[in-house]
Amino acid sequence: MNIQNAQKAVDDWIKEHGVRYFNELTNMAQLTEEVGEVARIIARRYGEQSEKESDKDKDLGEELADVLFVVLCLANQTGIDLQQSFAKKLDLKTNRDHDRHHGNEKLK
Repeated sequence: MNIQNAQKAVDDWIKEHGVRYFNELTNMAQLTEEVGEVARIIARRYGEQSEKESDKDKDLGEELADVLFVVLCLANQTGIDLQQSFAKKLDLKTNRDHDRHHGNEKLK
């Protein structure tokens, strides 16, 4: 599935199962909440914090998918073609950063 198809799938889901999109500010708050859940798993599973028993069954992939879902909602409701925007960003980063990190001693 490409990004355009994902945006359409989210829009179809909202139309079929939701009442409407939450407004942009609510979705921004939801995005922050979902990113926080991802951060909690990463910090406890891969970082130095101890993982609580209640967090051990949390699925990182599911939490990342929650983030993606809300990002796709925001793109849809603000008229952003995320496929096009992502391709443009990837080109920009490729041209700007092609050799940028190769000499970084921190990455060796």
